[in-house]
Amino acid sequence: MRTEIKLIALAAAVTLAACGKKEEAPAPGAAPAAEQLVVKIGHVGPTSGPVAHFGQDTENGARLAVEELNAAGIKIGDKSAKFELMAEDDAADPKQGAAAAQKLVDAKVNGVVGHVTSGTTLPASKIYNDAGIPQITPSSTNPKITRQGYAGMFRLVADDTQQGGAMARYSVETLKAQTVAVIDDRTAYGQGLADAFEKAAAAAGAKVVAHEFTNDKATDFKAILTTLKAKKPDVIFFGGMDSVGGPMLRQMKQLGIPAKLVGGDGLCTGEMIKLAAEALGDDRVYCVEAGGVDGDEVSGNDKFRAAFKAKYQIEVQAYSPYAYDGVKLLAQAMQTAGSAEPAKYLPALKAIKYQGASGNVEFDEKGDRKNAALTLYTFRSGARAKLAVIR
Repeated sequence: MRTEIKLIALAAAVTLAACGKKEEAPAPGAAPAAEQLVVKIGHVGPTSGPVAHFGQDTENGARLAVEELNAAGIKIGDKSAKFELMAEDDAADPKQGAAAAQKLVDAKVNGVVGHVTSGTTLPASKIYNDAGIPQITPSSTNPKITRQGYAGMFRLVADDTQQGGAMARYSVETLKAQTVAVIDDRTAYGQGLADAFEKAAAAAGAKVVAHEFTNDKATDFKAILTTLKAKKPDVIFFGGMDSVGGPMLRQMKQLGIPAKLVGGDGLCTGEMIKLAAEALGDDRVYCVEAGGVDGDEVSGNDKFRAAFKAKYQIEVQAYSPYAYDGVKLLAQAMQTAGSAEPAKYLPALKAIKYQGASGNVEFDEKGDRKNAALTLYTFRSGARAKLAVIR
């Protein structure tokens, strides 16, 4: 009995000693581990479907920015930041775009770079706005996007009013077009661009002889083009993407239509060269891209293009520099605010001054880029030929 009591007392003493034992102090000179902050950046674009080359291009740009940020080891506040890209495919479909936006909201992303097309950006923008998540579109040009009164909506390129107006003035003043015909694909992008061109062309003195409609998945345009051929336009403006514009140009050649084909940034791509094939010719297609660099902005763009090609072994398609800058803009605003919480860094994003792959960036009160550039192109010898950067 006494032995048992002694053993119990000994066990109790050992337990009390263990409970009162202090943690060992860290070795002299050892720094405490830095707390890490995971920052989720969403990207949404069409990485499947007929304009997948646009979505893959911007996703590649965003991914390159994320990798550079992580390699730089930046801090947000007193925490080491680790950036993660959450990429979604919207196939340029508005319903799929809305679903992708809700998925990113549910994942509690800190910011979004996207969407790529206006038709998906418009429905998605309300979802992000309701969740209080800032959104930067690298390429969507419909004017309505930044006129909805959403505090966290930003655009890095000129809108359709600027694009359509520039192409209309160029058609009349430089190409000397007296008659123009218009075709649009009925998407938010194509319709908005075509309407802006038509209005500006008429204001510049051209006669608009027809406005026809197709869709963004069409492949046969012979009925529309036959109607237009009889009206003998000097210029045919197409509001839509290269996946439709390329086959349209081939059919224009088959029907013997001599008019120039002009359009917006949807036609200003390397893919247009493949899609139009032998119909492309020289100085047959003219387009305006919502973006461009000149002066001291050129070196930053050249540096980005070199890094992009080194990583992906392909050339920039169109808007990867803008998606890249979109990610860097979010990161800079977070650093300035010392927080990755949307409500806390949004004021810093609104007031930002940044120079990157797409040039100098500041936003106006609507979230549009100040002094946004446009670049005019044609195609010669199977390659894009730059004509001018205008603002």
